[in-house]
Amino acid sequence: MRACVIAVLLQLLLSGNQALQCREVAGQLRQIDVSAGQVFGTNTADAIFTLYGGTWTQLPGALKHVTVGPSGVWGVNSANAIFKLVNANWVQVPGQLKQIDAGGVQFVAGVNTADNIFCLGQDATVGYKGPGSPTPWQGIPGALKYYSCGPLGCWGVNAAEDIFVRKGVSPQQCQGTGDWQQVDGKLSMIEVGSEGSVYGVNAAGDIFYRNGITSTNPAGTGWTPLIMCAKSKHVSFDLGHLWVITQDNRILDCS
Repeated sequence: MRACVIAVLLQLLLSGNQALQCREVAGQLRQIDVSAGQVFGTNTADAIFTLYGGTWTQLPGALKHVTVGPSGVWGVNSANAIFKLVNANWVQVPGQLKQIDAGGVQFVAGVNTADNIFCLGQDATVGYKGPGSPTPWQGIPGALKYYSCGPLGCWGVNAAEDIFVRKGVSPQQCQGTGDWQQVDGKLSMIEVGSEGSVYGVNAAGDIFYRNGITSTNPAGTGWTPLIMCAKSKHVSFDLGHLWVITQDNRILDCS
């Protein structure tokens, strides 16, 4: 198992460089999501895994994207069908999405193949148990190819890799209360961490961290690049750990 040290040029309250130690985790994944100490991911064969006791355990079913958060465990398959994990079983949810995120405060959100944006409010998200449960998906203005939410707001990127943040998001108003705010930079994917931090990956495989995010300034102040030893394609952050999927599907745990 190889080790990889990355220099993280974080311009925080004090100047200087901060180094994170990255270790390579056994296995290969295409996509990963983490929250509250839970780690889930999918591989190129759409197999689903969770990290339990330091060992990858395969779950039944097949998904191209899986997400874990305050809203539970959700996913979408290669046909863009939506599923929620209920009592250790995948239960299909009406609708179609190509990417879904459970990081919102007890609501889920995602985008479909036309880059339309949707969210499902708290009552429906938490209460969904299977056929017969209401699923009033709410459309959100705009077009994004990737969308991720956290406790301080939601972030997304569009087909041109422009970056946007949506404010005023809550369990009761998952669609938000304001307009989109475009922020500087270009990213291919973006993820909001469980505590509100924001990380993203650009088309070149470089990782960026958003500085200055607070409850009064959820858009932050600027981007800091993380100087990695490998090109990346997917990231997720939780409890001080940055999980990275490299372009060759290796898994890095950086803390």
